[in-house]
Amino acid sequence: MSAVWRTAVLAAMLGVLLAGCGGGASNGGLQVPSPNALSVADVQQIIAQAVAEAQAQNLNATIGVVDRVGNVLAIFKMNGAAPLVTVNGGNGAVGGLEGVMLPPEFFVIPKALSAAYFSSAGNAFTSRTAGQIIQEHFNPSEFDQPAGPLFGVQFSQLTCSDVSLRQSDGTIGTKRSPLGFAADPGGLPLYKNGSVVGAIGVIAGTQYTVDRNVLDTLDPEELVAEAGTFGFAAPAAIRADQIVVDGRSLRFTDSGTTLTNPSMAPPFGSLVGTAGALVNLPGYGGNPVVPGTAYGTPASGVVPDPNPAFAGLNAWQVVDANDNNRFPPQAGTDGLMSAAEVTQIIKSALQVANHTRAQVRQPVGSVAQVTIAVVDTNGAIVGLSRQPDALVDAIDAVPQKARTALFFSSNGAAAALQSLPPAMYLNGTNSPISAYVTAAQKFFNSPNAFANGIAFSTRSIGNISAPFFPDGIEGTANGPFAKPYPNWSIFDNGLELDLDYNNFVAPLINPSNLTSNCTGIKQIPNGITLFGGGFPIYRGNQLVGAVAASGDGTDQSDLIAFLGLNNAGQILQTGIGNAPPAMRADQLVPQGEGTRLRYVNCPPAPFIDSTAQNVCAGL
Repeated sequence: MSAVWRTAVLAAMLGVLLAGCGGGASNGGLQVPSPNALSVADVQQIIAQAVAEAQAQNLNATIGVVDRVGNVLAIFKMNGAAPLVTVNGGNGAVGGLEGVMLPPEFFVIPKALSAAYFSSAGNAFTSRTAGQIIQEHFNPSEFDQPAGPLFGVQFSQLTCSDVSLRQSDGTIGTKRSPLGFAADPGGLPLYKNGSVVGAIGVIAGTQYTVDRNVLDTLDPEELVAEAGTFGFAAPAAIRADQIVVDGRSLRFTDSGTTLTNPSMAPPFGSLVGTAGALVNLPGYGGNPVVPGTAYGTPASGVVPDPNPAFAGLNAWQVVDANDNNRFPPQAGTDGLMSAAEVTQIIKSALQVANHTRAQVRQPVGSVAQVTIAVVDTNGAIVGLSRQPDALVDAIDAVPQKARTALFFSSNGAAAALQSLPPAMYLNGTNSPISAYVTAAQKFFNSPNAFANGIAFSTRSIGNISAPFFPDGIEGTANGPFAKPYPNWSIFDNGLELDLDYNNFVAPLINPSNLTSNCTGIKQIPNGITLFGGGFPIYRGNQLVGAVAASGDGTDQSDLIAFLGLNNAGQILQTGIGNAPPAMRADQLVPQGEGTRLRYVNCPPAPFIDSTAQNVCAGL
């Protein structure tokens, strides 16, 4: 099937699909959230229910509640709660964030954000679900299996991001996390009328960790969180345990049965002072209790996009406090892409997305919903669009993906990395960034690695950032961008964390130590991503930018960004398109390994109204 014919067939299919469907939930299974929000009374009820269960479990918990875009609505710290909690990845690693000790309020926010940001009207995920899909194997402890489909996602939404915002600045839109995403059980989403309105996060011990055994049961922190969700629980039909990825059922909770009847919980007012107190985390909030924002309204920072270029494509935009699009399609700041080209790339990717079968969304047959971003060679976001119910995490993670593909495909990546200072760990040791470049040069048997114009996708970067190469194969050496195993953990994983480390941990020491560049490199200010969905954009052999998609399965992200870019090039006829095949990282065979890197991995039969197979083959 030629690329031109494939594009024509796709356009015809989309014309039928979109002509036969109006807006809203009828659009090929596309779900549009209704504007619901948590009130102050709701938040108080959630906390009261959780506190009652914690008391019954003889736990002194800290409980946080956020809304769907990450605003902290309350943090309640019970009397006797541990003053400090220690980061422990459970794998014996000693660097990175391992061993860092912080008050418990730092940890309930990432637990809650993980559940809120990874849930939608079509899927309900918890921090336990997140832990299952980000470790070195999927499933965790299932040896000789590749890394999780969202390997490395824990290091997004960082305090140094230029995309996610700081709550204390009074801005609208998606908020940062003090510690990225959580893999520690105890974060559950909250729903009203079938729409995500936020999440609850609970920590009750002295360890912030990760579940390395998906078969264990009865986590008391989850029981406390589950009690809190009474009246706001995720619909059973869309919970993670109803979703299968790569033939494996995802986990929602392992909590069992609560000891209390949440409907009989005492009123919130009676708990203040007697059971604990509201606390405030500087920069985030928590005291007093505040209401949540309704997702899809201007106050949430995410609203429908009136741009006529995207009419009929279910496009939404991210706006500022004046209701202006933060990332409208525009020409590259480097002069290498026109506004028309950026617009068409996003439009074509949206068309593919509206045609793609979702992997992590119920009911089966629903349309995938994603966020799409385009960046120029300076790393500037020159366009971002999303679909109505796309996962909120992607607003930060998709620019991160695009920038990752852009940066590592540039001729200056090696020099930029070598110029950085080492990551200065809080335990007094340091990790030189330049060592990763040296390791990559040895790995590829090339002194010009990351300076020779090879095109890297985020999937390719993930391959060399895993603690085993080939990915998941026990007993093999680590990829050059990873820490050696077993001195590896999700809290000490290698280049991804080390790039961010100094600016990431600074606000943990002093909240005023905030920057809007995590790495010190202009092309990757909010860090890098290690899973699929990001691709460099070329005009012939010239790198001109990058595109990324995310919000459903990783293969779906690859499909939407890669095929969308290809289709845009066919329409534009300006030379814009994917990297020439001979330049791609999947042409590399690391010395002594005999295994090629992966560049793109599209689903075998991806479309909801077509039996077409291998739609990315030959592109």
